[in-house]
Amino acid sequence: MEQIKATLQWLGDLIYNLDVRSHGKWFLLSLWIGVVAGIGAIAFQYSTQAVATGVLARVSGWHSPEPHGEPLLYEVPDAPFRPWLLVVVCAVGGIASGLLVHLFAPEAAGHGTDAAIEAFHRKGGLIRARVPIVKTIASAITLGTGGSAGREGPIAQIGAGFGSYLASKLGMTARDRRIMLAAGMGAGVGAIFRAPLAGALFAAEILYSDAEFESDVIVPATMSSIVAYLVYCQSLPEAYRFLPLFGNQLRHSMSGPAELIPYAVLGIVLMIVGAIYVGTFYQIHAWFDKLPVWRFLRPGIGAALAALIGVGLWYAWDGEELALSVMATGYAGLQTALLDADSIGIRLLVAIALLKILTTSLTIGSGGSGGVFGPSMVIGGCTGAACGLWFHQWMPGVVPQAEPFALVGMAGFFAGLANAPISTIIMVSEMTGDYKLLLPTTFCSTICFVVGRKINLYRSQVPSRMESPAHRGDFIIDILEGMKVRDVYRKDLNITLIDEGMPLEEIVHRVADDHQHYYPVVDREGRMVGIFSSDDVRAYLYNESIWQLAVARDVMISNFLYVTPDDDLNSALEEFTQLNVDELPVVDAENHQKFLGMLRRKELIATYNRRLMELKRQKDEQ
Repeated sequence: MEQIKATLQWLGDLIYNLDVRSHGKWFLLSLWIGVVAGIGAIAFQYSTQAVATGVLARVSGWHSPEPHGEPLLYEVPDAPFRPWLLVVVCAVGGIASGLLVHLFAPEAAGHGTDAAIEAFHRKGGLIRARVPIVKTIASAITLGTGGSAGREGPIAQIGAGFGSYLASKLGMTARDRRIMLAAGMGAGVGAIFRAPLAGALFAAEILYSDAEFESDVIVPATMSSIVAYLVYCQSLPEAYRFLPLFGNQLRHSMSGPAELIPYAVLGIVLMIVGAIYVGTFYQIHAWFDKLPVWRFLRPGIGAALAALIGVGLWYAWDGEELALSVMATGYAGLQTALLDADSIGIRLLVAIALLKILTTSLTIGSGGSGGVFGPSMVIGGCTGAACGLWFHQWMPGVVPQAEPFALVGMAGFFAGLANAPISTIIMVSEMTGDYKLLLPTTFCSTICFVVGRKINLYRSQVPSRMESPAHRGDFIIDILEGMKVRDVYRKDLNITLIDEGMPLEEIVHRVADDHQHYYPVVDREGRMVGIFSSDDVRAYLYNESIWQLAVARDVMISNFLYVTPDDDLNSALEEFTQLNVDELPVVDAENHQKFLGMLRRKELIATYNRRLMELKRQKDEQ
């Protein structure tokens, strides 16, 4: 432990001596974050598969198939499928996960990406050190026992948690801690989905609901995402290293410009399904919040209900294994939709998409631990494949294949719900290894982003940097910059000036009859030599013995702060903050003893608010 502390101290001293803006500093930090995020992704993947093969497959006889690019790390037991034991395993897994979260880190419940976004905007980038550990174990249990959830939430919180922890231990600023949190989030996503570029863009884009990037995050997130990706890939068998998550068999292409019309229709359909998804998810979340049972039992109830839906669909389709894609990650159904959608059929694809909404809402909305990105890929991909099959049957000349619609559906669905079109387009391309559909993917994702403006899967997002509490101080500076004191300060002549020789007794009576709070003090030539406040005078009210002895010169502050008409309001705000006063004297720029008026803090804030409303109005009109 002492060695670890010494190493952290050494690193802290090294980073402190580097220039704040230097890439050397962020290279070192990003390297650490990337290594830990990569190791976290490895630990999470091994843990999830260990639970899935050692518990779910052994007890119930069912194991959720991995996508083609993901190796099986353990041997799957050869046991007959017992559907009702699947319900039992899911329920027990949900309770175990809920108990772990309830006892050690309540904030690890639900989908972790939203918690990381919340920490970025409203908590100064702070995440408790135990949260990533609890999130890893709880999510591995949830996913490994068949709960319908994704991997991005847990791994994003693992990377974000370490970035926050490292920044805190090194005594870094809140701004740097937020950057490291976001870099860790991007590193985790880039590693687990084998999409390093998308992971970096995801970290910068997912924070806002408008089309905006957190530019400070991109370079550190890119570095850490690449490192995490390399670390994670080295843990895989050689045949799977650097292989896209869904394998390298996908070679889709666009038939022609006319195919963009069905893709436009697909975008609208995806957002209708998206509205159902978000509405169902948060409604079930609200129901479980009001459920009169112990909190740790709720994930068990949600997981059991989700398993009942999965088993019911399996029976309805006469034991079709792909019907169980509504459970766990569901990547088996998505992989088939990408390769051979016709073998599933429109009816089952629609059933998987709609019931995946329900099982995911029950699993995570009840307090289970997991992500929402993976289920969104399955819902969007199956919806896209179903639409592609329908268009293929109706207009085979325009839509010769349904499978491209599955890939485009994956991207468009999440792009619209998460308000992250750029990173989602890149991520889906990296996950599938298929870049030939960038045009229809971008086209459909843009439609989804525009149509789905009021549908938001991540409630902790803010519209833009201007509305982010993390950047509130930045925008006060930006908005006030260039505005001058001369445009705001009080120039009226009703300000009472006090002669430096005025007796304290006269000052006391003057203050008692006046509503003025600050009093400039001038000498016989009218030069300002000091200032005092009514509060300074009140300190002498109960000491009448010195009323005849003391004069204004004894009460005033001679070393006072002031501003000039040429100062910008940002400088004035810094002066107000320095002394925590409500008014500042304004003096001539050439002669600092020539009093001109008073600048009040409330007038400055009112100016800021007016300017902010003007900027918002201009933005709305654009």
